[in-house]
Amino acid sequence: MKNNRRDFLKAIGIGSGALLVDPVIAKTLTEKQIKESEIKGPESVFAIRNLETDYVVAGGGMAGFCAALAAARNGLKVIFIQNRSRLGGNASSEIRMHICGSTALGQVWRETGLLEEVMLTESHINPQRCWEMLDYVMYDKVVSNPNITMLFDTMLYSAKAKGKKIEEIQAYCSQTEEIYVVKAKHFADCTGDGTLAALAGAEFMRGREAKSEYNEALGLEVRDDITMGNSLLFQSQKHDQPMPFKAPSWARKYEFSDFKHRRIHSWEYGYWWIELGGLENIVHDGQKIRHDLMGVVFGVWDYIKNSGNHPESANWALSWFGSIPGKRESRRITGDYVMTQNDILKQENFEDRVAYGGWPLDDHLPAGMDDTSLSPFRSIGLKGPYSIPLRSLYSKTFDNLTMAGRNVSVSHVALSTTRVMATCATMGQAIGTAVAFCVKENLTPRQLYQNKAKLKEYQQILLRQDQAILKVKNEDKLDLALQAKVTASSELPGFEAKKVIDGFNRDVQDGDSHQWRASLASGEQFIELSWNKAQTLKQVEFTFDSGLNRHLRLSGEASVMKNQKRGRQPEMLMDYTVELYKGSTLVKKEEVSENIQRKVVHSFDNVSADRVRLVAKKAQEDQNARVFEIRCYA
Repeated sequence: MKNNRRDFLKAIGIGSGALLVDPVIAKTLTEKQIKESEIKGPESVFAIRNLETDYVVAGGGMAGFCAALAAARNGLKVIFIQNRSRLGGNASSEIRMHICGSTALGQVWRETGLLEEVMLTESHINPQRCWEMLDYVMYDKVVSNPNITMLFDTMLYSAKAKGKKIEEIQAYCSQTEEIYVVKAKHFADCTGDGTLAALAGAEFMRGREAKSEYNEALGLEVRDDITMGNSLLFQSQKHDQPMPFKAPSWARKYEFSDFKHRRIHSWEYGYWWIELGGLENIVHDGQKIRHDLMGVVFGVWDYIKNSGNHPESANWALSWFGSIPGKRESRRITGDYVMTQNDILKQENFEDRVAYGGWPLDDHLPAGMDDTSLSPFRSIGLKGPYSIPLRSLYSKTFDNLTMAGRNVSVSHVALSTTRVMATCATMGQAIGTAVAFCVKENLTPRQLYQNKAKLKEYQQILLRQDQAILKVKNEDKLDLALQAKVTASSELPGFEAKKVIDGFNRDVQDGDSHQWRASLASGEQFIELSWNKAQTLKQVEFTFDSGLNRHLRLSGEASVMKNQKRGRQPEMLMDYTVELYKGSTLVKKEEVSENIQRKVVHSFDNVSADRVRLVAKKAQEDQNARVFEIRCYA
């Protein structure tokens, strides 16, 4: 440890002042967890914190956030390492890319689960469309969970492995002069760059494959080490007077012909095509790439303001510009299965499917703004969603390393669709839940795949926690609702009450509504589940309609926001009552007002009841009560 530390400090230079640790660590790290040791010598500045946990999640983007939260909610102790002071990665206020995913299909496939919970919350509390409020929503959910220790501004720099297992990682925070040595049962690489995997010595891929490797029509004739580039965004605001702009000397110069393939249609939020770096080492040349991108940002803004081709920009001024590029591609960690273009287009439903995607095959020109004569991307739309297997989310090298995000086990062509953040978030929930299940069952992720009975049990847990899996329905043997009789005060044709226990908790484009619906025009309505004998109930769970056919994402661009419904979703059942009866006696009642969530769980202290009634009172804007699913558990 001493030599490693000396080498590391020599490499980074003490006193860089680049990193901070959030004060929340003082709350989440107990004295028992923390052990300090001092090393004699002039360089003995850093304190060493030795920690142990169930699960280390490295990387705080959407994938890492969902992995950490899913694992914690399923009972694991999690140490969550993020090298920034914000969660969300490319979606954070530091980068400000809106979260894209399967809504690109224009169908009904908006991702649910933890991502839907976050986006419904953000949409409701953030009518001002402030990016920092999305940061806040994620921060609140993490630090409010007692099972998560959050280490902000903490950089992973070393990993130790023995045989088929990673044993520990080391990370540092120069501002607080601490080195963390963390041992864990399982590790998750959600760094995007596959940093943890690379440090541990796991097999990984990089670059673009030849057609012959995976029989991909969109592959190259000869493989190379080229990747998609990084982007840097900006935002601007309109003022009531002219706002002049003078470009710095290092800004690039552009003319009308440079935007033949790059449309300047507005400048309040721009532009994903401000992209560079694919022809360089996307990780190790990062400092140069960032500076070059800054030159592009200010060069594009100079063109908008001063070329004379956009006089309507006279009263506009920059309000924000990024200093951290959004990355698309670097390392991809090799799993037991490598997803390819053919898997995406065939839309095969793998037996170990745990998530899905629907973004187009969207490959970007590696040269980016270094070659404006070419289109910046090639996009091939999909007909429907495709499934993602568990085998692509754990390492083939190590038994205790899972991964989620843009560094999963896919080919370059497949990455062009799996890399977007909504898809990455669902992968994160999948691995966090998988690892919690593996710890409970004493399995490795590979053994989980191999044990078909346990695999189905795990998929049912995902489904219960609102992670949609293509063509998997509720067959949970513990769900008492599946044995109940269902009645209602009324029901609309095609939306019968019995559909709340048909196994589907959303529209799946099979011609069935999978939803109870009743008109509220004449007053409140109820739906009731009953059993022949009393049940001991601990939880009653509802899945409501939140309009999964629409986009729901934060963006700085008005055109992206205009077709959304901000705030509580129009279809959402807002006010309702949950009533538990034993015979004719009301034994438990809970009133809910101003609900904003699609998935709502009501917990009780072992209530004996033979009837559960949901009394629907008011929806946000809709004239009907809409309920997809009701579950009941002892």
